[in-house]
Amino acid sequence: MPSATALLVIDMQNTTVAMAHRAAGTVAAIAGLSARARAAGVPVVTVRQRDEGMVPGTEGWRVVPELAPREGEPVVDKTAPDSFLGTGLDETLRALGVTEVIVTGFATEVCVDTTARQALSRGYDLVVVADGHTTSVRTGEDADGLAPADRSIAHCNAVYRVMGWPGRRIRVRAAADVDFAAPEGAPGVRPA
Repeated sequence: MPSATALLVIDMQNTTVAMAHRAAGTVAAIAGLSARARAAGVPVVTVRQRDEGMVPGTEGWRVVPELAPREGEPVVDKTAPDSFLGTGLDETLRALGVTEVIVTGFATEVCVDTTARQALSRGYDLVVVADGHTTSVRTGEDADGLAPADRSIAHCNAVYRVMGWPGRRIRVRAAADVDFAAPEGAPGVRPA
């Protein structure tokens, strides 16, 4: 019987990881989640950005080795921050019987946030992995007018902790608290 949960790994490609804040820790958190998901039979879906800076087949476009999809796992290529827009992601998840997505990846305030909100709009429950998403390195508050990376990540986690969405369950959990063998009624997350 297909799992009700899927792990999404968004844009963890060589180009993005090279510019990522706390890259090694984020990759390690996602790699650990991916291994536990696979061991539990939970689908791991890799999402890759494709644009003029990340051309298919180039080194920068490839997913970092620690997070590379396994043979036969779903891979979705996208051209926008929304992993659902113009892709087969929704169809892939529905074919797998997925009702909840666990979201990880790059960049917190762009692709991760956009995909998470679109998942909710499309009827999926949501788990945001607090230490499993990251954004670009910044040197300070005035770097392109963006908040420092730590603050941006913390802000995203705080928003999802208080966000309500009719008919949807939203949770923010550390990677260590995501349990792929959770009891019925709380798929994907140990009770808090």
